[in-house]
Amino acid sequence: MGAAKQTDLACISEGEGSSCVEQLAIIEAAPIVSSYNEKIRPLLDAVDKLRSLMVMEEGIQLPTIVVVGDQSSGKSSVLESLAGISLPRGQGICTRVPLIMRLQHHSSPEPEFQLEYNGKVEHTDEVNIADDIVNATNVIAGGGKGISNTPLTLLVKKNGVPDLTMVDLPGITRVPVHGQPEDIYDQIKDMIMHYIKPEESIILNVLSATVDFTTCESIRMSQSVDKAGDRTLAVVTKVDKAPEGLLEKVTADDVSIGLGYVCVRNRIGDETNEEARAISQQLFQTHPLLSKIDKSMVGIPVLAQKLVQIQASSIARNLPDIVKKINDKLSSCLLELNKMPKKLSSVSEAMTTFMQIIGSSKESLRKILVRGEFDEFPDDKRMHCTARLFEMLNQYSDQLQKCEESDPKKNFLVEEIKILEEAKGISLPNFVPRNAFLVILQGKVKGISSIPIGFVEKVWSYIEEVVMSVLMHNTENYYQLQVCTRRAGHNLITRMKERSVQWMMEIVEMENLTDYTCNPEYVSECSRLMGQQGTFIHLVLNENHSMIYVEGIGEVGVGVLRQYPQVLSQAFDLKMRMTAYWKVVLGRLVDCMALHLQLSVSKLVNQEMESEIVNELMGPNCGGGIEKMLEESPAVAIKREKLIKSIKKLRDSKEVVAKILDGVGT
Repeated sequence: MGAAKQTDLACISEGEGSSCVEQLAIIEAAPIVSSYNEKIRPLLDAVDKLRSLMVMEEGIQLPTIVVVGDQSSGKSSVLESLAGISLPRGQGICTRVPLIMRLQHHSSPEPEFQLEYNGKVEHTDEVNIADDIVNATNVIAGGGKGISNTPLTLLVKKNGVPDLTMVDLPGITRVPVHGQPEDIYDQIKDMIMHYIKPEESIILNVLSATVDFTTCESIRMSQSVDKAGDRTLAVVTKVDKAPEGLLEKVTADDVSIGLGYVCVRNRIGDETNEEARAISQQLFQTHPLLSKIDKSMVGIPVLAQKLVQIQASSIARNLPDIVKKINDKLSSCLLELNKMPKKLSSVSEAMTTFMQIIGSSKESLRKILVRGEFDEFPDDKRMHCTARLFEMLNQYSDQLQKCEESDPKKNFLVEEIKILEEAKGISLPNFVPRNAFLVILQGKVKGISSIPIGFVEKVWSYIEEVVMSVLMHNTENYYQLQVCTRRAGHNLITRMKERSVQWMMEIVEMENLTDYTCNPEYVSECSRLMGQQGTFIHLVLNENHSMIYVEGIGEVGVGVLRQYPQVLSQAFDLKMRMTAYWKVVLGRLVDCMALHLQLSVSKLVNQEMESEIVNELMGPNCGGGIEKMLEESPAVAIKREKLIKSIKKLRDSKEVVAKILDGVGT
């Protein structure tokens, strides 16, 4: 202990000299900060009220003095000196939750203390305050040595304290002690970063004079969010233990503390706060090294004055932005709430809403599936349905045209000759047997039969996707209706698809059963193709060509055909008739499908969908019918409740800041 300290202690303990007694009396009577309190109190009360309303949960940051420091840096002692109370002390982490300290100058000689946590308010007194903080902390964070992000608020109303609100955070420790989680450092770091990252936060960095500032973990953290130190104030504690070189450390500022340093000597042992202040004042006046530090940088009163001024400046600077953010957020929440569906409170309201949803869904589907309008989905090409259905029909037609059965050049006349050889009978020559034509036709129909069925399934899958998308969009705010609608839509599309598949199978079966057309194009096409018969047979039998061009068919191989001169004419006749007729068959398969598709879609939209949904809603599966619509989905109910709470919170906050602005205006 230095000589100055020894003298000071002796003066207090033994009462030697009237000047010391008078000095102590003055210190006991004088508040740390006086006149400035009256100016800052209303602003600080407003910010504290906003904090208690938890407006920060709405993304609105408040000016906050955040107290950080390495473990055993003297953080709690600084707060004790500012508040004039005793806080929990001991080994390890004393602060295990964010401790929001609200200090209020109180004109009454009787101080008031209260703790607020988990929605409770508990009154305490100066004797029991430390124990009550420990008990409240145990309730919040458990009885072990872990930490919690849930805050504990301590309100101190006491004569002479500065009007300040600070958040004290756990001291930084790298090595977990017995009973602490292995990741205690990361937990503390995350908590500190959460509080100091916002630009509105003022960082009160508590440093011990006994360590190299550049190695302090709290300095590293504050520098990571405030490189220039513009919102960082440093408090240097334990100055009496390491006075050598302290002046150089706080003037050189190797760690960029933009708001400056304040050196303090905290209360030690059983000293009263008044005794500690007197000893501190004497120390900085008489110590050979510490007395050289500028008086604007030493003592708890200086620290209190700086904090009050910095806090006032921060509140004044940020208040207009806070007001704007509250108003903007309130407008946003109100707009979002108004966009939500009206909460249904009666069966008549539910029925009206149901009919509006059905009507809206039908109109949307008429637009995109029937009329080809897509103004509701300008950027979603998948919902431009008439164009997509047209493309699918074209792809279906191309698939039929390009399949193996539709290639007339393949094994030209070979199949016809084989069938004619087997269809011979006792009859006039040069007549094409009808059964031979049917055998070839049935083989070709069988070969392509899977293509129409596949197309039907594909097109109805697409229609189901579109219909369900519209229905789910229009019922998204009514969970029970959406469940019934989804089931009704799926059941209806499944039935309609099954009907279409059955219908297409009958069409294929009809084409397979017999040959008929009244299409004049068949006659003209057949005549055109048959006009080449004489020339073709002459070239095959009398010319040594391996390939011959046939109009309407293309180049065909003829080498093998010379072996069958007796049936060549009949085979050519059969081939040309089948080629002309196959075009008719394929055209029918495409045209009929297009007409059936349009009719089915029209029935779906205009008749069957509404009936199916009503039957499903009123049926046993939905249980409760239209009344079920009165129940909101869990997601919508939670969203509505959250918005209502946010709006109330923001309106209350708006009222708080409005009163402050009115006060400033007057």
